[in-house]
Amino acid sequence: MIRPLRLMLAAALALVVQATPTPTLAAGPFEDWAAVVVAGDWHAHSGGPSEAFDNARRDVSRALTGMGFSPANVRQFSVRPERYRDTRPLKSDPKAIYEALNEVAGRATGGCLVYFSSHGAPQGVVVDQNLLAPALLGAILDRTCANRPTIVVISACFSGVFIPELARPNRMILTAARPDRTSFGCGESDKYPYFDDCFLQSAGAAHDFPELATLAQACVAARELKEGMQPPSEPQVWIGAALRPMLPLYTFELHTAASR
Repeated sequence: MIRPLRLMLAAALALVVQATPTPTLAAGPFEDWAAVVVAGDWHAHSGGPSEAFDNARRDVSRALTGMGFSPANVRQFSVRPERYRDTRPLKSDPKAIYEALNEVAGRATGGCLVYFSSHGAPQGVVVDQNLLAPALLGAILDRTCANRPTIVVISACFSGVFIPELARPNRMILTAARPDRTSFGCGESDKYPYFDDCFLQSAGAAHDFPELATLAQACVAARELKEGMQPPSEPQVWIGAALRPMLPLYTFELHTAASR
């Protein structure tokens, strides 16, 4: 009787093992977020050609996936998309940006991130030789992302002008400059604008977006001081009251994985 009993126990244990589900890692906090990353121009401040904005567009998109954004939910935009077959960006245009964000946000309902790298003016940010005004970007976000957690990053001169128009309780806004200041680093030989470079450096060191913003501000200030750029651009940060207590829960995937 001993041998049959052992066989019965072994069979029972096998059934338990088969019936026990394999544990799976929970999706990261940004897995269900929609994101668009826009290069709005291809000219340096001199008027000559520059890859700075498209370099930022490509590498910010890559950094977002490192933070935990799903590549399927990230859309890239370039003024010259035909040049970048590896990343296959769409053509930079306000209507196309709205349509893409609306499409992705329709299925990725966790939150939204919008990032622009371009020239700027007190009236807005350059998108393919046109100015996207703060009010129009606000309308796009209201229609596509509504009351979801939303992060807006504007890397451009005078980009602080976007804060009053975009400020909502559910939003965080990070800009490369005060509303009355230029930003730096969009020359013909620059790899990235200073702010985008600092955003990318900070993304690898920060645990979440508030910490990233603080690190990026310090990085820009140090870079401008080193290069003798005056007056300082003074990147701005605004976080809505409803979003502020939630943001520490949105930890970047690199640090989430390390803590498991």
